Amino acid sequence: MSVSEEDVVRIAGLARLQLSEEERQTFRRQLDQVLAYIQKLNELDTTDAEPASTSQHPGTRMREDSVEASLSREEALANARAQVRGFIRIPRVIARP
Repeated sequence: MSVSEEDVVRIAGLARLQLSEEERQTFRRQLDQVLAYIQKLNELDTTDAEPASTSQHPGTRMREDSVEASLSREEALANARAQVRGFIRIPRVIARP
C-alpha cells in the first residue's frame, strides 16, 4: 500500500498542519515505510505465540468499590480561579474553526 500526496494533505489537514512541499514528500516516504513495516508484521504467523505481557498480572488485587466521603461543592470550588453557575470554568483548549 502506498500513501498518495492527497493522503498526506488530508492527514495534515486533520492534524491542522501546514506542510511545505519538502515536508509533504518526507512524510509521504515515512508513512510508506511505516505501512510497509506493518504489512511485514501482518505476514507473521502468531497462532502459537504467547502474549509477551498483559495489563493485569494474575497477582494483581483490586480493592472493593466503596462509597467514601468526598468534597462538598463549596470546598471543591474554593480554589477555582473562575466559576460559572457552580462549576469550575477552564480556558478553551480547542480553537473554533
